[in-house]
Amino acid sequence: MKLFKRQPREDRKKLTGKQKLAKIWDDRVGYLMSAPYVILFTIFTVLPVAVSIFFSFTDFNMLQWPNFVGLENYSRLLLHDEIFLIAVRNTVILAGITGTVGYLLCFFFAWCINEFSPKVRAFITLCFYAPSISGNAFLIFTLMFSSDSYGLVNAFLLKLGIIDSPILWFTNTQYMMPLCIVVILWTSLGTSFLAFIAGFQGVDRTYYEAAAVDGVRNRWQELWFVTLPLMRESLMFSAVMSITGAFGVGGVITGLCGFPSTGYAVHTIMHHLEDYGGMRYEMGYASAIATILFLVMIITNKVIQKLLRKVGN
Repeated sequence: MKLFKRQPREDRKKLTGKQKLAKIWDDRVGYLMSAPYVILFTIFTVLPVAVSIFFSFTDFNMLQWPNFVGLENYSRLLLHDEIFLIAVRNTVILAGITGTVGYLLCFFFAWCINEFSPKVRAFITLCFYAPSISGNAFLIFTLMFSSDSYGLVNAFLLKLGIIDSPILWFTNTQYMMPLCIVVILWTSLGTSFLAFIAGFQGVDRTYYEAAAVDGVRNRWQELWFVTLPLMRESLMFSAVMSITGAFGVGGVITGLCGFPSTGYAVHTIMHHLEDYGGMRYEMGYASAIATILFLVMIITNKVIQKLLRKVGN
């Protein structure tokens, strides 16, 4: 069953050079209106990425003129930097769990909340969205899991006699990763969550009536054959935001576990980038780290977009 099928684009006539210039001149107002965005996007996004890629092939250190070193930074990073390999492992674990689970949680909560009345929906949306806009709200977990007997969890466990001494939650490598995953998931209901809410609100109810005539009998079929295909743009946007957030995680972990974390238990690629770029000022090496992270995010984004295109088929 496939209710919504994309129609193929009509073949466009090939324009000559003069016709293309004439068309550009006819649309000059639109180009002028979009020019400020294009210029700013080029200056603050495209240019920094290009400069970073260039510096990744040099030994730039902020003090001396950069010298071209070829692939030396990349070979050092991938073959000789053991801390980077630890960071890759931690990043894959954190991004794989928080990105995937966070994305699914955003969709599930948005789907459930969409069934409430507008006023109730607005209130619940604010409650779910609040942690992501409250800055350092995640630091409440440092109070709950404080390493002394005044921490709420330690005090509770001591009172019950489960433990004899306070647990060092954010310095004990046994607990650091699970706690960071929980906190990141708690703060992950942000832009993706609102995008899903908007996507559900944008689905015309008449499609469900038409789908019922075509044989859709339950809510799961409605979701797969009607809702998801109509929300494909929201799904794509939320996926991009989730990927960016998952691979760019670092600030929350630093606030909870410090930098560097004990035994590099939650050391991520972003921490490694901050170490070499913000502290050691080895900008060439840091640029190589940033380039690899950028490529991984691009590849992951392409794979997820390819999977999402199959939704509803």
